[in-house]
Amino acid sequence: MEAITVGVSWIDVIVGAVLAFVLGWLWYSPQLFGKQWAAALGVELGSASNMPMMAMVSQGVGLLLVAWACALVGANFWIWAVVVIAFVVLQYSNALFGKTPSIAANVNAGYVLAAGLVIWLVRAFLPF
Repeated sequence: MEAITVGVSWIDVIVGAVLAFVLGWLWYSPQLFGKQWAAALGVELGSASNMPMMAMVSQGVGLLLVAWACALVGANFWIWAVVVIAFVVLQYSNALFGKTPSIAANVNAGYVLAAGLVIWLVRAFLPF
């Protein structure tokens, strides 16, 4: 366990995950991609009080894990890129298996890539 905790800036991990989570609210908002995403899936965009709590908790935990993985590889962009692109490809393949409409699959994959980039930027450039 020590190998995956020593030298990790937990402030980086938490700040990166929180900023990536906030990016998700913006990403799936009507002002960005929310309307197209919802229309492609046949769902309605709800208010903050209608959010599916288990999905939100899972998203938060997943972002913390990605931020932790990024902290483990340090500020090395190329290692980070392989890790995040692997997540994007896996998410996209899951969407293809589930026959998710391409617009929704693209919005989801784009968010994973953008969230990973936010996490890397925090790790690489913020002095925590």
